[in-house]
Amino acid sequence: MNFIEELKKGLHTGFINFQKASLEDYQPSLLINDRQEEKRVLTTLIKELNECDAFYFSVAFITNSGIASIINILKELEERGVKGKIIASQYQNFTQPEALRRLKALSNIELKIVTEDNFHAKSYIFRKGTRFTLIIGSSNLTQNALSYNKEWNLKVSSAEDGDLLKYTMKEFNRTFESAIAVTDQWLADYEILYREQYKASRQVVYDVQTTKAILPNKMQLEALEALEKLRSEGKDKALLISATGTGKTYFSAFDAKRVNPKRLLFVVHRENITRASLRSYKRIFGRDVTMGILSGSNKDYEARFLFSTIQTLSKDYILEQFKPDHFDYIVIDEVHRSGSSSYEKILNYFKPKFLLGMSATPERTDGYDIYKTFDYNIAYEIRLNKALEEQMLCPFHYYGVSELEINGEVIDEKTAFNHLVCDERVERIIDKAKLYGCDHGRVKGLVFCSGVKEAKELSEQFNRRGYQTVALDGSSSENEREEAIERLEKDTPEGDYLDYIFTVDIFNEGVDIPSINQIIMLRPTQSAIVFVQQLGRGLRKSEGKEYVVVIDFIGNYANNFLVPIALYGDRSFNKDHLRKLMSNGSCSIPGVSTVNFDRITKERIYEAINKSNMATKKALVEEYKLLKFKLGRIPMMMDFILHGSRDPFAFVEYSGSYYQFVASVEQTLGTSLSAVEKAHLEFYSKELGSGKRIEELMLLEGLIRDGELASSQLRQLIKEAYGYDVSEATIESSIRYLNGDFFKKQDQEKYAKSQSILVEVESFKMTEGLKSDLKNPDFKTYLLDLIAYGIDRFNKTYTLEAYEKGFIRYQKYSRKDVCRILNWESDESSTMYGYRIKYNTCPIFVTYHKQDDISESTKYEDCFINKKQFSWMTRSGVTTESRETIAIRDHNKTGLRIALFVKKSDGEGSDFYYMGDVEPMAISQTTIKNDKGEDKPIVNILFDMAHSVPDHLYDYLTQ
Repeated sequence: MNFIEELKKGLHTGFINFQKASLEDYQPSLLINDRQEEKRVLTTLIKELNECDAFYFSVAFITNSGIASIINILKELEERGVKGKIIASQYQNFTQPEALRRLKALSNIELKIVTEDNFHAKSYIFRKGTRFTLIIGSSNLTQNALSYNKEWNLKVSSAEDGDLLKYTMKEFNRTFESAIAVTDQWLADYEILYREQYKASRQVVYDVQTTKAILPNKMQLEALEALEKLRSEGKDKALLISATGTGKTYFSAFDAKRVNPKRLLFVVHRENITRASLRSYKRIFGRDVTMGILSGSNKDYEARFLFSTIQTLSKDYILEQFKPDHFDYIVIDEVHRSGSSSYEKILNYFKPKFLLGMSATPERTDGYDIYKTFDYNIAYEIRLNKALEEQMLCPFHYYGVSELEINGEVIDEKTAFNHLVCDERVERIIDKAKLYGCDHGRVKGLVFCSGVKEAKELSEQFNRRGYQTVALDGSSSENEREEAIERLEKDTPEGDYLDYIFTVDIFNEGVDIPSINQIIMLRPTQSAIVFVQQLGRGLRKSEGKEYVVVIDFIGNYANNFLVPIALYGDRSFNKDHLRKLMSNGSCSIPGVSTVNFDRITKERIYEAINKSNMATKKALVEEYKLLKFKLGRIPMMMDFILHGSRDPFAFVEYSGSYYQFVASVEQTLGTSLSAVEKAHLEFYSKELGSGKRIEELMLLEGLIRDGELASSQLRQLIKEAYGYDVSEATIESSIRYLNGDFFKKQDQEKYAKSQSILVEVESFKMTEGLKSDLKNPDFKTYLLDLIAYGIDRFNKTYTLEAYEKGFIRYQKYSRKDVCRILNWESDESSTMYGYRIKYNTCPIFVTYHKQDDISESTKYEDCFINKKQFSWMTRSGVTTESRETIAIRDHNKTGLRIALFVKKSDGEGSDFYYMGDVEPMAISQTTIKNDKGEDKPIVNILFDMAHSVPDHLYDYLTQ
């Protein structure tokens, strides 16, 4: 590739004509932070760092949060010996000394500081041989500037002799030479100055906060209005689902203030929470209301607002102190516990005017229906991602790091105890804890272990190395826990303080330690709910706390696929969704939080996604029942979509149709459809539900709605909805598909030869068979639901810009899908293999990472040359004079359509990413060896793609 020529093309696209095709890497671009478009300045910064052989930063401000956002790649560059120079500024003493100290600790970085007040430059320069990338704009090296703020940064590429680059580097070097080296002594002096200024500024903030009234935030106001609406409709109970740390207690106090109950009861499961809740209520109500505690050591029966532990309240002699209607407002905290006998006892006893249940995780897998307890009245939902987006929680920087390998074996669920606590593992944990650190000040950490014995031994190991730690478990008393929390929360490492608390699961919920700034996870992720609970321990906001560090040690655990499910809040269990989230990294996380995996860890998670069966009968039934409990009725496929639950196509793949799955769970439904109706519904479900083409779905929906549909109407519907014109060939193909003619004989027999469409002159009608099926109300209900789901699935991936004659760029298709969308007369997927030329089309299928056990003559060296060019090999035995080579060469004369499909490996299934239609740029004869070592002729073709492959997909496929 000629860099100068590609650079010229990129500059032409950027500055002269946007329609000029070129590599995106060399196009000038504006870097911004945009949540909706999943764009962050940080993403480009990390990409450029990863590809460079030298870097030069010049920024006014550097904070710990900025370093936390890029520490993984900085450490990797140090290990690779890639050198960098960084200039920071002392302007307004904003740059954090700890951030400078972390940079100074990296041996590959020369760090200097400008002490004059007039330095406010922000530039990032990267060298790759004779090529350079310049990013100049408004972003400092802080988490907000890199991920959240409205920032404008111009990115341009340059050759080493470019005038702009020469002048920029000259200015950088001049500033660097005149700046002061950051020495230990300079840092010590600056830290004193910084701390004094920080302390003064925090005092101002504290003075403002202590005099400021606490008011509901935006989401709490919406939830309060929802509660008012429920009460106006005569409802006397409701459930609030709200992520840990989002202010559930304050919310209940705000609502109580609106209702103004004569007597209020607040029920919790631990005594320390009664005191914390009472303090929160006092901040809202002041001294206007008498408040008291009912627990083992307190019996304030007469208080107007009573805060009680469930253990005390559920005792008979305590309950007898109150009439059933004594409290007109009752709040149940952590209501997902309400299935226990003690909770049921008080819920059955008291008859309040209003009952409010609150939980971060109401989903229960033991069959208890919490939603029924509250008459299915869900006032509001604030899940983790939404709370992060609304900045209700403290941001986090998550680091997935690879577990230790001992004697050639990576730690997994079966690892012996002595390996879990060996010196090498302890040292690795400490090294990573030091590397990732915390926001500022001292570390206040929670360590979650896989067992009590491990927690105790690791605590002792840390203590031997000079740390102050304790291990707590279920046998630890309330006083021991409170004392440990108090010691952990001390701001200075003086006296009887703690660095870490080691535990297994007693701190998963119901514990308020706002100042936690580091969480270490040393156990396999067995549940996404538990993962979020443990993550949530660090997400509560606290004065002066900027972010929390989460260090997750990931071994060879079977459930590693749960990590992205928990982190990104994607409950679809769709493997392609999870792969995309993993490759997108931090862009799919709201706010300034980041997600970082080392290479080995990322591979382990991808492997777990590929290998795991995420749709077992047990898992599907569990998800089905959870949503049924929530709705109070049998859910339909679209209910799973509307409630952000599992992708319901998993039920289709498991049972043939969603109806069949429901019938297997709900025995009363099993006989409502005949065998033929079930077969027909299975046909529509399996063959239309994937939403790969919209024409069949729109046609079928229109026929069911109107009974008849003109060809012109169908064209108009699609034109209005999607902006493109449907070809006659596509309409004919859709009819063949809906009538079953496209399918192989065995599939036709399996689906009871479902015939749907009668074709008349320029119009379509339903066959008598489809009319008969639709007379059954259950068939019609489930079919319309399936169609709605298929359309929704298509809509989620469709954009007119990415649509290319049936395919959507970078979406996945099977060989069978390709036959159908290319309008082939029948399904020829079983004999298509690598490519085939037919009907003036040539689909090409490439498995990028091929298995080792295939024959030598099929180990084709297919690869991306760059993000816009692909090198492809024909089958062996082909020459430049072969008919298929000539057809590809002469495609412009014949109109042959060449479509490229690529998948990473066989491990991810049978679907391929559509990379776009491609243009042959060069054709050359070469050879490949067969199993006998003999040379066989083969043709190499260099294809050009009209669009550059997105970074996340390119990296996923090629790495």
